[in-house]
Amino acid sequence: MTSPRTPGHEPLDGDTVADVVVVGAGLTGLWTAYYLLDADAALDVLLVDQDPLAADDDRSAAAGVDAGVCTTELDADGARVAELFGPQVAAAARAAARDAVVEIGGVLALEEIECGFTFGGAVRIALGAAQAARLEAHARTARTWGDEWDVLGPDELADHVDVPGAALGAWTPDVAVLDPVSLAAGLRDVLRQRGARIAASTSAVRVSPRAVVTDRGTVRARQVVVATGAGRGFAVPGVRAEKVSTLVTAPLDAAAWAHAGLDRRTAVVGSGRRGVLARRAGDRLVVTADTDPRVAATRLFPALVAPAASSRDGSPADTVRSGTLGRTADGLPVVWLDDDGIAHAGGYGWAGHVMSNVAGRTLADLLTQTESALTRLPWVRPAAPARDRLAAVRAAVLRAASDRADAEEVVGGSPGPAAALLDRLR
Repeated sequence: MTSPRTPGHEPLDGDTVADVVVVGAGLTGLWTAYYLLDADAALDVLLVDQDPLAADDDRSAAAGVDAGVCTTELDADGARVAELFGPQVAAAARAAARDAVVEIGGVLALEEIECGFTFGGAVRIALGAAQAARLEAHARTARTWGDEWDVLGPDELADHVDVPGAALGAWTPDVAVLDPVSLAAGLRDVLRQRGARIAASTSAVRVSPRAVVTDRGTVRARQVVVATGAGRGFAVPGVRAEKVSTLVTAPLDAAAWAHAGLDRRTAVVGSGRRGVLARRAGDRLVVTADTDPRVAATRLFPALVAPAASSRDGSPADTVRSGTLGRTADGLPVVWLDDDGIAHAGGYGWAGHVMSNVAGRTLADLLTQTESALTRLPWVRPAAPARDRLAAVRAAVLRAASDRADAEEVVGGSPGPAAALLDRLR
């Protein structure tokens, strides 16, 4: 049985060769290596990563700002994909995202990786009339593409979670929760057992066809994969980094959990314009948001994040970690093998767990020249160009307006001036 306590990996020790070198040992890199070795066990696969990759280190591949929620929702929903590529492609893309949750669970069971993977679904919470209207519309249109969202009235919602002032909810079965640190450590164990090499604390300096120059030596390889997403160093072309933060509360006692009514298997998703994912991790609440996570958590779970919330073991305070997630101009991920023979993947938005698995399987097919349904999905293409030269400024303005619009809707229940500004900017 795979242990989540994998020791740290040694840095690269001078120049070397490999069949495939993967820059980035996060989930995309790990899944890519896994499926490459699944296709050809004789491959010599080397992963390099600038972080230490120790399972108990907050800087390890999946730690820090990962809520541990396997959500299937991309920035570009089914309607947007249909607009760009047609309804059949949109339906196939949505099915691929849903199927990936099942695929992840199957691999974890096969490899005996213990990371708390549980299919418990997710509830989406609407605070106020404006969010409720958007949630009803979302649930209605999602079924067009095979996604199941059942609208819940306040009483039905209370069977899943107690959110004070919730106007409406919706539930989907197609979401799982897991511990991301144990997932990454378990995959590293499996890869090491299969003969893959993982060089930690090794930073890529230059990536070129058939070679990666690092600060600890040059790796020459037949194939190169850049799986850094929006991370530091070599970002995937067309993928921009956006800040996210994760709040991890101090341990909460049974009375607090009974008041919130949040099941250990169920994830919670916000319905505001800013992204929010939450889950119960043992006796702690984990909330990841692209705004202040404490504000987001307080709106959903005031009894769990208020100063009076009790701490069972005397932990002095909640903790907040910051990091990034990758996004693209058109809201679709990037999974691509370019003309120079360098493979790229990233830009998953909130669907990092699901899309890293899809990308890993897709890259394995592309690199082994295997035609499959995966290689025909709409994100298998170069990144869409940025909308304009002021994309970063535009994104910052949209985030600020979204923050204000969410606050207006929670307080007043209906769209305010900030929402009107958003409609003009989009």
